[in-house]
Amino acid sequence: MLALGAAAYGVIRAEAKLARHTIGEPKDKPPDPTGVYGRYLGPSLRLVMLGDSSATGLGCDSPAQTPGALLAGGVARDLQRRVRLDIYAVVGGRSADLDTQVAKALQSEVDLAVIMVGTNDVTHSVWPGDAATLLGRAVATLRAAGVVVVVGTCPDLGTVKPLLQPLKTVAAYWSRRMATAQAIAVAENGGTAVSLGSLLKEEFHLHADLWSADRFHPSPGGYRRVADVLLPSLLEGIGVDIPVSVPVSDAVYDVDVAASVAAREPGIAVETVEGEEGVAAVGPGRLVRLVRRLPLVGRGAPDERNDEAADEEDERTG
Repeated sequence: MLALGAAAYGVIRAEAKLARHTIGEPKDKPPDPTGVYGRYLGPSLRLVMLGDSSATGLGCDSPAQTPGALLAGGVARDLQRRVRLDIYAVVGGRSADLDTQVAKALQSEVDLAVIMVGTNDVTHSVWPGDAATLLGRAVATLRAAGVVVVVGTCPDLGTVKPLLQPLKTVAAYWSRRMATAQAIAVAENGGTAVSLGSLLKEEFHLHADLWSADRFHPSPGGYRRVADVLLPSLLEGIGVDIPVSVPVSDAVYDVDVAASVAAREPGIAVETVEGEEGVAAVGPGRLVRLVRRLPLVGRGAPDERNDEAADEEDERTG
């Protein structure tokens, strides 16, 4: 069985290379959304985006369409507080790159961090457990610095258009395994893991407009769906009461069981239980809760980038 799994994983890597050859390597740089969002008095919160091209917004035409801008603007809007956005994610990034990204981000105080990673680990044959360990270390480092951490787990690679059957099925299987391992590692280290793969699978399968021209990265509309899913967890992490948060049940689950459920269920977040029994606590027990947060609607457009405020902050810190 292990040999069969390794062989299948090797086939995915070969097929992923073929798919990338078909669609071509990314030639465009993602738009740069860094800056301050919102026009409010008082100190800014700082949000950093870490991980791979999905966190950079590759495939977007303008900075305002990127997930970082949508999240920073959403937080600014709902908190009525300025949010400074910085991007440390890189195109082609893998979990092994997170240590460097985190170190750069923590050179200044960070309040919020969003991590989106895993696709390139799958296509480069990194075993889910190894990638998840690296992700967990990054989450632990950020949490030790007091940062609220939300991770969008690995998307379902079975939806990628250039992949053909039977590789679509195999890719979907391995990306679910990656997402499950990620959810466990994130919960064990005190972050919140949000399942992206199953939530977006049907939409991305049915709606071609959610893909960018390369058929590999999301379009601006696709990134908006991603941001809609991540924003509620980000807001609750900083103390905002979200009316669309719905506990899946009153029960608590072993983290392995919960992570497996979350990898299959749309938009479910895995969160550690507070106290000695929580998965992130030092002591017995590995218990988590499953929470489904519906996308926030009817709250208006995200706040726009305030370039004047960004210039003021650069002058103070320069």
